[in-house]
Amino acid sequence: MNLFRSEEHIKRWLDARQPGATISVTTLNELAHAWWADRLDPDWRPHTAERNQTILRDLGLTGPFWNLT
Repeated sequence: MNLFRSEEHIKRWLDARQPGATISVTTLNELAHAWWADRLDPDWRPHTAERNQTILRDLGLTGPFWNLT
């Protein structure tokens, strides 16, 4: 994971390489919270792939990069 100040910063860093997926820090925060918020619950069980895919979809993270299956 890399953090960048702007789209222009990403373009300079890529230097003509193809980009992967990019998301805002806000979306990253929402993803982290949805993915990890229940981990300390006493009855915690690992999420299913379907549950994790729903988390991604609900955050608008769709397309081949975000496909878990």
